[in-house]
Amino acid sequence: MSVETILVVGGGISGITTAVEAAEVGYNTVLVEKSPYLGGRVAQLSKYFPKLCPPYCGLEMNFRRIKPNPKITVYTTTEVESVSGQEGNYSVRLKINPRYVNEKCTSCNACAEACPSERPNEFNFGMDKTKAAYLPHVMSYPMRYVIDRNACKDKSCDKCVKACIYNAIDLNMKPQTVDIKVGSIVYATGWNPYDATKMDNLGYGRIKNVITNMMLERLASPNGPTGGKLLRPSDKKEVKKVVFVQCAGSRDENHLNYCSAICCMASLKHATYFRERIADSKVLIAYIDLRAPGKYEEFLVKVQSDPNVTMVKGKVARIEEDPATGDVILEFEDIEGGGKRHERADMAVLATGMEPSVKVDSLLSFEENGFIIGGKAAGICSTGVAKRPSDVTTSIQDATGAALKSIQSLVRS
Repeated sequence: MSVETILVVGGGISGITTAVEAAEVGYNTVLVEKSPYLGGRVAQLSKYFPKLCPPYCGLEMNFRRIKPNPKITVYTTTEVESVSGQEGNYSVRLKINPRYVNEKCTSCNACAEACPSERPNEFNFGMDKTKAAYLPHVMSYPMRYVIDRNACKDKSCDKCVKACIYNAIDLNMKPQTVDIKVGSIVYATGWNPYDATKMDNLGYGRIKNVITNMMLERLASPNGPTGGKLLRPSDKKEVKKVVFVQCAGSRDENHLNYCSAICCMASLKHATYFRERIADSKVLIAYIDLRAPGKYEEFLVKVQSDPNVTMVKGKVARIEEDPATGDVILEFEDIEGGGKRHERADMAVLATGMEPSVKVDSLLSFEENGFIIGGKAAGICSTGVAKRPSDVTTSIQDATGAALKSIQSLVRS
């Protein structure tokens, strides 16, 4: 007899979709996420393409589907510690790391107001800070604060405890383990942006006004570090000219030797951020190839038709800084125009690729680039960007298929 429960590892859009689709046809699902909130990378976006709508609407609809469904159990701040068994009967041990805030939390913000310590805000890629007692982001699910004990300057500090009138803070929380039985497992462990510091020639980390594409998403977001204003990091000056550097580390045997599929579309979307918000802004996109397949071709044509958007076929070789102004100076080849080209801009944005967040696991099989093919045993599959680089729409479609595949596994066993 199989165990009629599906474990979904990863609470981004792919994991959420898998869990919801399986639960809504009657199967128990356990959704495990290592961060304190659901939503993954999608929660960090300003807009989807090509409709250019904010991702919170899609996430909120899914949270509304999760909340009342008794078939879905959600664990945040949780990791899979061990898995054993076989299809239809896996034994899984989960490790729940303490968030130091319990279910009594009303998100009143009193703990953050009282907290004397600060920490870099990883949700905004370190471009601002939060208090050690913080809400991960404005639409967090669960809507509950977290306390970063590593950021507490004085570990004996209990100002947040005294400020909370709901007794929601417990600084003595310890890690817990939970043992569960499941019949099938879906890995939806998502992706990380490629580490741009590895590309010395592009200046990330030493030139303040060189940022990554995901950092731009946060700058453009209303709940981001600048409240949605497109300001460069060095002096908070409004960005009037920006250069997008395509394939930053991608399609390069020294970095990522594959195409991440969505970087071109992401930069086209980013061009619209500047053109819609700053009337006289100018955008230059330096690319190797422009990839906008199928229905996205219309979006490419629309962006190309803007006279303030220039697209140059050529790979950026180097980025330097003008120390007097903070401007970036890019050197790149212009294949169609011929010869080298130099361009000065307020800011450069590196279109870094997608790197799988899980690369080693004895239970899983990986393809040559590190993405998960599936499990070494039956009853284990992968979905979303854990499986291959893809956009949000494709990830949702694939996750729906993963839900069906996991259900078939339960029925088969």
